[in-house]
Formats: sequence, C-alpha cells, structure tokens
Amino acid sequence: MSSFIKGVIGWQAAGPQPTGAETIQRLCDRVASSTLLEDRRDAVRALKSLSKKYRMEVGTQAMEHLVNILQTDRSDSEILGYALDTLYNIISNDEEEEQDENAQKQPDDVGAQFTEKFIQDPEHITLLLTLLEEFDFHVRWPGVKLLTALLKSQGVTLQGIILVSPMGVSRLMDLLADSREVIRNDGLLLLQQLTKGNAAIQKIVAFENAFERLLDIITEEGSSDGGIVVEDCLLLLLNLLKNNSSNQNFFKEGSYIQRMKPWFEVGDDNSGWSAQKVTNLHLMLQLVRVMVSPVNSPGATASCQKCMYQCGLLQQLCTILMATGVPADILTETINTVSEVIRGSQINQDYFASVNAPSNPPRPAIVVLLMSMVNERQPFVLRCAVLYCFQCFLYKNQKGQGEIVATLLPSTIDANSISAGQLLCGGLFSADSLSNWCAAVALAHALQDNLTQKEQLLRVQLATSLGKPPVSLLQQCTNILSQGSKVQTRVGLLMLLCTWISNCPIAVTHFLHNQDNVPFLTAQISENLGEDERLVQGLCALLLGICIYYNDNSLENYTKEKLKQLIEKRIGKENFVEKLGFITKHELYSRAALKPQPVFPSPEQMLFDHEFTKLVKELEGVITKTIHKSSEEDQKEEEVKKTLENHDNIVTQYKDLIREQDTQIQELKEKVESMTTQNEQMTTTVTQQLSQIQQHKDQYNILKLRLGKESQSNNQGDAAQVNGLQTEELSQLREELEELHKQHTLLQTQLTDKDAQINTLKSAAQTAESPAAGSDNTELVQELEALKSQVQSQLAEISQLKTERQEMLRKAEAGSSDTVSASDSSIDATKMAELEKRLAVQTSETERLKEGRAELEQQLASATSTVAILQNEKAKLQTEVQESKKEQDDLLMLLADQDQKIYSLKQRLKDLGETVEDDDDIDTRDQTTDDDEDEDED
Repeated sequence: MSSFIKGVIGWQAAGPQPTGAETIQRLCDRVASSTLLEDRRDAVRALKSLSKKYRMEVGTQAMEHLVNILQTDRSDSEILGYALDTLYNIISNDEEEEQDENAQKQPDDVGAQFTEKFIQDPEHITLLLTLLEEFDFHVRWPGVKLLTALLKSQGVTLQGIILVSPMGVSRLMDLLADSREVIRNDGLLLLQQLTKGNAAIQKIVAFENAFERLLDIITEEGSSDGGIVVEDCLLLLLNLLKNNSSNQNFFKEGSYIQRMKPWFEVGDDNSGWSAQKVTNLHLMLQLVRVMVSPVNSPGATASCQKCMYQCGLLQQLCTILMATGVPADILTETINTVSEVIRGSQINQDYFASVNAPSNPPRPAIVVLLMSMVNERQPFVLRCAVLYCFQCFLYKNQKGQGEIVATLLPSTIDANSISAGQLLCGGLFSADSLSNWCAAVALAHALQDNLTQKEQLLRVQLATSLGKPPVSLLQQCTNILSQGSKVQTRVGLLMLLCTWISNCPIAVTHFLHNQDNVPFLTAQISENLGEDERLVQGLCALLLGICIYYNDNSLENYTKEKLKQLIEKRIGKENFVEKLGFITKHELYSRAALKPQPVFPSPEQMLFDHEFTKLVKELEGVITKTIHKSSEEDQKEEEVKKTLENHDNIVTQYKDLIREQDTQIQELKEKVESMTTQNEQMTTTVTQQLSQIQQHKDQYNILKLRLGKESQSNNQGDAAQVNGLQTEELSQLREELEELHKQHTLLQTQLTDKDAQINTLKSAAQTAESPAAGSDNTELVQELEALKSQVQSQLAEISQLKTERQEMLRKAEAGSSDTVSASDSSIDATKMAELEKRLAVQTSETERLKEGRAELEQQLASATSTVAILQNEKAKLQTEVQESKKEQDDLLMLLADQDQKIYSLKQRLKDLGETVEDDDDIDTRDQTTDDDEDEDED
C-alpha cells in the first residue's frame, strides 16, 4: 500500500515530503479522473487506510467522491466495500477503534458534522438502503455498520428519512434472516437504534414478524444461557413493546407471552451464574414487567395478567422467588416482576397467597418476604421490592386485606407460628427507622379503601410491658409519635394514622378520645421548626384536618366547631393552611406521585408512599375549605347533608319499593307463562278428546247398522245360519291350504339345493378318498330319499284335499238355496270335521318334517367341514411334495456345477503337466485296496 501511495504522489529521493492533505487530494483526483476500475479501486483502498489517521481531511475532501463511487460502480463489490468502510471510519465515533499513537485528536462532534453533511441529501440514505439488498458480504456488512453509525449520531432525522422511504424498514428487517451471524447480529444493533423512541417504526417492525424472528433467535442461542446476541434481541424487544400499546396487544394476541415461560426455568443448583446470564434474565424480567406495567391501560394489563397465570408464567416466577442460590439482583427484579403480575388481579393475588416457601415447616411466601423487609441486614433495594410486592398483593384486594388484619386480632393469633401481623407490628416498633416506615406503609395498604378493616384494627391490643395493662395499636402509635423519634419513623406513623382514620368516623372518635392527642398535634403545628421538621408539621396538620372533616360530633369536647376554634386560637387558619401545604411542596412528594413502585436513591429519602400522595391530593382541598367555613355555613351544610340524607332515604325507600314491585311483576309474568302453557296443553287435550268422541260416534253408527242387519238375518232359517258358518270355515280352510302349498314349494326348493350340495359332497369325497366321509354322505342320501318319499305322499294328500275343497265349494254354492235339506247339512258337518282332523295331522307332519330338515342341515354342515379339512390336508401334502421336488432339483443343479468345476480344474492341471487320476482310475484303485485288505484279514 505504501508503494502505491508513493507511486501516486510521485516518489522523489530528495525534497520535501507531501503532507497528508496533499496525498488525500491526489487520491481524490485519481478517484475522480481515472477511467480504469482498478485505478479507482486502489485509490479508494488507499483512502480507507488513511481515513482513521486523517479523518478530517478524508471526510472533507473525499465524501462526495465516495458517494459517486457508490452510485456509479455498483457492479464491483470490492470498491463498494472500500467506499462504505471509508465513510464508516469518518462518521463513526467508536472509541473502541485502535488508533495510532500519533493520531490526531479529533473533536467529539466531527462524526456528527460529517453525518449532517451526508444526510443533507436524503437520496444518500435511499442509496444506502438499496445497497443493503446486495447479498455480497463485502457490501452488506459495511452498509449495516455505516447506517448504524448514522442512526447513533442523527437518529431522529434518519428515522424520518427511512420511514418515508419505500420498503425502507422491510429491507432492514431482512437482515434478521441473513444466514451469516455477523450481519444478523449487526442488524440487531441497527434495529435497536432505528426503533428508539419512534412508535410508527416500532409498529412497522412488529408487523414485519419481528416478534417471531427475535424469539426464534433467542431460543436458538440458548435463551437465558445465551450470549450477547440474546441480550441484543431482548433490548430490541423492549424497544418495540415499551410504551407501545399497539405492539403490546399484538404480542399478547400472537400468543408470544406463552413462549416466555421456558426462559425462567431454573434448576436446583443456581450457583455460579455468569454475568451474561444475569444480564439476560434481568432483561427478560423487564420484558414481563413491560406487559403488565401499571402505566398501561387497566384492560390491557388485566388481560396480560390473566394470560400469564393461565400459561404458568406466574407459577414459574414464584418458583424463582422461592429458589435458593439465585443472585440478589435477579431475586430483587423477580420480586418486582411478581408484584406487577399480581397487582389488581384477584386470581393472581389468590394464587400468590397460596404459595409456600420450601422450609420446614412450610411458611407462606408473604411471611418469608415480610421477614426480609423488616430485617435491617437485608439490602435496601430488596426491602423496597418486598414492600412493593406487599402493596401490589393488597391493591384492590379486600380479601387479602382482611386476611392480614385478621392475623393481628386476638382471636386468631397463634403463638406457635409467625404471622404477617406479628412481623408488621414488630417492624412498626423496632429500633430501625426504615423498618418502622416500611411496616407503617404496609399496614396502611391493608386499610386502604376498606372501612371494615379500619374498624377491625381498632380491636388490636398490644402488651407493652409486664404488669401494665395492654394498650390499643392506635394509642401505641400516638405514644411513639409523642416520644420524638426519627423523622422517617414519625412520617411513617403519621401516614398510617391519616390513612386509618380517613373516612372512618369511629376511628376519629377513638383518636380524639385520648385527651393528649389534640394538644400534641396543635403544639407540633404551631412551633417554628427547621426544614427537616416541616414535613412532620404538614402531616400533623393533615391528621388534625381529617379529625375535623370526618368528625361526627359524638364527643362534646371535640366537635367540629370546637376544633376549628382551637385551631384559630392556637395556630391561626392561614398558618394552618400554610403548614398543610408543606406536604405537596416537598421535593420527594412529586417523585413518589409518579409511579406506584417505591424507588429511592437512599434509605433517608424514603418518606412518601404513592397511595398516600393520592390521599393528600384528595383531602387537601376539602380540609382547607372546612377550616375557612364559618359556623353558620357549617350549620347550613349540616342541614343540606341532612336533607340529602333524607332525600337519599326516600330514594332508597322508593328503590326498595320498585324492587319489590319488579319482583312481583316477575312472579306474575312467570305465573302467566305457566298458565298459558297449561291452557295450550288443555286445548290440545280437548281437541284430542273431541276427535276420539267423533271416532266413537262413527263406530257406534257402524255397530248400529250391523245390529240392524243381524236382526234381519235372525229372521231367516237355520239352513242360512249353517251356510254362513260353512262359508267362514271354508275361507279359513282355503287360507290354510294356500299356506301349505307355499310350504310345499319352499321344501321343494330346499330339496333341490340339498341335492346339489350332496352331489358336490360326493365328488369331493371321492376325490379325497375318505371312507368315513363317504359313509356319512350315503346315510345323508338315504335320509334325503326318505324325506322325498314323505313329501310325495304329502303332495298326494294335498291334491286330495284340493279335490275335496272343490267339492265343498260346489256343495256350498248349491246349499245357498232354500231347498237344501237337513241331511246334507249333517253330511257337510261330518266332512268338515274329518277335514279338520286331517289338517291337524298334516300340520303335525309338516312340523316333524321341519325338524328333520334342521337335523339334516346340521349333518350336511358337519360333512362339509370334514371335507374341507381333508382338502386342506391334501393341499398341504401337495405343497410339501412340490417343495421337496424343488429342493431336489436345486441339489442336482449344484452337483452338476460342482462336476463341471472339478472337470475344468483337472483339465487345467493336465495342461500344466500334472498327473491327474480319472474317476475310473480312482474307483479301480479303491477296489484293489479293498481286496488287499480282505486278503490280509483272511
């Protein structure tokens, strides 16, 4: 390279050497004027090598030439790569790049200046996006790095250019699908810079299937055990989801929350976590928190919380929470994450209440966490996280609030186990001011917006020391206040008392019942104390104002009017309002009001609770108005309140009356519906009965007609009656004869079939040569012959019956006249009796023939099965014979092949001159040997 530069500037043995600016100028001229691609490529390569040392000169003189190279030399990837690298070197402010010792110190804004110059023409960015479509590594990778450097320097401007560029974001998303990890990983860094603070680009990137691709990369790289690539993917996901409700909804609807669960599967051995794993898991927990953040819309947060419970993500987080060996910062962040997953979700809160720590005996997770919160040896951030978890557990959870308060009541205290209430009381009165504050705030959340628990907590009694009567929890809190403890402790107790007695007149009465409380508060408010005590004065003013605003005037000495007169005499109304304003003017008040999570730089700054700031904002104005009101205005207000209460009572009565009437109307509607149904049923029944009556009438008329006819027939003679009877009997005989004829035809058909079967059996038996089967078939044939003879005789009888039937019909026709004699009638009756007997005999004979046929069918079936068995055995034998013949043929073929091989080998030995004995010689020699042996034996 140095030789090329010397050639460009014209090497001279003597004389002054050219400066860097002159060398760069000559290289720029060469780039602009050379017609050969090789010369331009060499010149650009030389500029690249000088761009780090002479950054200002190269950027000033060569930028336009480099842009022209990008536009004109698109066909040569090498020169494009050199040009992009040179532009990256002059624009990037990367401090990690190595520089020579004599490198000129450039100001920090050099990169920003060159970036502004480069992006003055938006077409340069469009050109750069077009170059990113090149698959060549030497073009695509420098292009990605250059665009990332531009985004770092002028992110907002560049985001606007890319946003309006056609397919600009889509081209950048294609980098994630690149098979080369270097380009893919730098593409992640590029998208991180691109998506910072721009919701429109975030939406486009999300709908370009970014979530699917990023989660796939995280899984491929090993999830939490992965490297820096996993961290980059998580940072990009945070950019896409944070404060972007559209992307959050798309992430949830795409079932991507379920894919987060495997990230948090940790084993039993959690020792020796790498720093990268801790970072990855920390970002994963932040990603979960983004989806359920309290700043999101309540509906979206509730939907994500439900999804996390259903897919088991909450259960997995609780497993990490109770696991051993987890690093402290991961444990802290896990507690914060669980807090926001259960915040305001009754199902999740109930599940969290059922989680037990793996201890002996098992303890609820809430108790274990509270033990950490009131332990002053635990890290400050961990104690803050536990407090946040407890607050989220009680947020809009009246059931959980009741369970916590119940652990403080005398009837539910268990001396053998540690409860949440005992831990809170222990922390409330310990020597550690931070424990006092945390326990007070936690107990205040157990009373938040829950009048029942505020009244229940008044029952709690504490044993202060031996020999002294127990005091109430409310009284003990005021006692500690009067003892002048640390500011943090007093602030916590005052916040607890304000939350406790607000909107609870009974608690106000209990507080005022102690004669020392009001003088203490007025003394605190009226004194002129330092800056540190101003907050305490403001909280005391708030507490006294709550006692006035929620006072039901049940105590004669401390009615609303008397307390206001006391303030006016001892403190002054204006002074009181000024002291009340100290709360909202405190610098830490606005910080606590921003978000629910208690985040403080140091324990000393832990003074305000988020929910308490809401209470102050709600009560400050109404207390100020109450203080400035006169007694007449109070009376008017009381009258108005009473009128409103009466009006409310009347409205309530009317509402109750309307409810009762609605209930009655509903009952009447149900009765009407039931009666309508019954009416329809009865109508249907009546219609059916009418139709039945009509049918009965018709039948009655028909019977009446029949009876009339019968009465007329009764007037005729006995001969007519006999003829009527004979006609009915003849019809019956005709039907029976027809039935017998049908049975005869059926028997003939069956006999024909059986003859065919017998012939088949005979041929099969002869083929199988089975004497047993032949004898059986002979018997069957004989039986069939007997059956045939019986059938023939039956046919003769049937034909005779037919003849007699014709005679009977003829006589019946002849006997219909009035001249039939009584003797003929008696003869006909005799013949009828004989016919009936013969029919009975014939019927019994037919039944017997049916039984014989069934037995014959069984015998035929057994003979058929015997023949089938014999045929199967014959087939097996034939198959075995065929197989034996086949094996014999194979052996003969093998012997023939062997003889042929022996013969060929003998021929080869003879050709080689060896003496080979023929088979005949061998047989002769063997015979001679045998003869010699016989002689020896003799």
